[in-house]
Formats: sequence, structure tokens, C-alpha cells
Amino acid sequence: MEIEPITLSTPRPVRRPTFVQGWHELTFLHWPVEPEAVAGLLPAGTRPDTLDGATYVGLVPFLMRRVGLGPGPGLPYLGTFCETNVRLYSVDNEGRRGVVFRSLDAARLIPVLAGRLGVRLPYIWSTMRMRRERDVITYSCRRRGPAARGPASRTVVRTGRPLTEPTPLERFLTARWGLHVSWHGRTVHLPNEHEPWPLHRAELLDLDDGLVTAAGLPPMTAPPVSVLYSPGVAVRFGPPSVLSPA
Repeated sequence: MEIEPITLSTPRPVRRPTFVQGWHELTFLHWPVEPEAVAGLLPAGTRPDTLDGATYVGLVPFLMRRVGLGPGPGLPYLGTFCETNVRLYSVDNEGRRGVVFRSLDAARLIPVLAGRLGVRLPYIWSTMRMRRERDVITYSCRRRGPAARGPASRTVVRTGRPLTEPTPLERFLTARWGLHVSWHGRTVHLPNEHEPWPLHRAELLDLDDGLVTAAGLPPMTAPPVSVLYSPGVAVRFGPPSVLSPA
């Protein structure tokens, strides 16, 4: 199997978007893990994607804007909310690189229900807030309902200078052009496209997180090896495709 190269733009342009989203004010936190530690958490037909023998766990808080069906422009109120996802990195038996979400906490109930029922993604309704004071951003998350006393997360970062040339690791972690998800007993690849990420250096000032371990992953006891910020991109998703048998 030949794995597709890592490219700053999608190798599979979306011709007919099925839905749109805006990903804004993102912080990317990443830790390396052994592929064997997470292989059992990925959908059938995929395996951990690796760089120099390691794969990664990502914690990504951000502001979602204007989610909507078709080509857009998306909904200004119902489609705008804070979100935090815990994710892994995958490659399927056709060589496509992707993301596997272990959890997606979101602050708007209707998108949570739509994501769980329509795409089978592990969305969770949570109380969330993002506050920015000059170059410092604070993201907070606490789950609602029966899980309200369960895991929470608080991330504080200081945004820095723009990146002119991402490193191979930074490309590997951010240049992802689809996701893999289990859907009614089969694994689906859902492609996306957007402009190349405008990335900035960032400094982690504080982290108190329970979402990573709640997602079934080992505790991240060391500081993240990569901390990045992006003001964001507009995203288009294409039609899903079912993975062919291995």
C-alpha cells in the first residue's frame, strides 16, 4: 500500500460540498505515543499514521463558526459554538491519511445531536467558553448532564509569531484532508478541503485536562511536543466513501 504524501493542500478537491464549517482561533496541542498504544482505538481498515515511528494524540480547542449544509454560507447562530476535540492520526487501506476523533465536546446541542446521529461522531454536549485578552487565549470545557461532575479541560496559551515554513512534524499534524469514522459497522472516509493553515508558534501557559484520559488514552504526563495556534480556515466537506475491504 502506498501512503499519500503530506501536502499543504488537499490531494482530493471537493467538487460538491455536503456541508461547510469554519474552524477559528484554534490551538493544537500534541503528544507522541507508541502506535501500539492506540491501534485498538481506530476503526477497522485503518491503522495509526506515524512519523519517524511515532504517532500522536491531539487536544484541539477552537471556535466553530457557520456550520451549514451544502455549499454554505452556514448558520450564524446555531452554527457557531466552542468545541474541543481529542484526536488520533490514521491511514486507511487505500493510503489516505486522516483523523480519528475520540471525543468532540461542543457547546451547542443541535450540532451535537446531528453529529452523533448523522455521522456517528462521538460528540458530547458541554459548557464551553473561549476568552481572548490580547495574545492570551483561555479555553474552558465542562461536560453537562450526568457527566457534569466528570472530565473538564482548561487550556491557556499565548499566541506567537507566524510560521513561514512548517516543520515535517507540523505538516504531519495539521495537513489532514479527511476523517475516518465507524458508521453502522463499516468504516467511512469523509474528505475535506480548505486553504493551507495559517500557523503561528504558541506557548502553553497552563493546562488542566481530563478529556484525553476520558477518551480512553493514556495520561499525557509530559509537556506537549508541539503547540501551535491558527486564526482559522473555512472548510468544505465532500461526500463520504466506504472503505474497501483490506
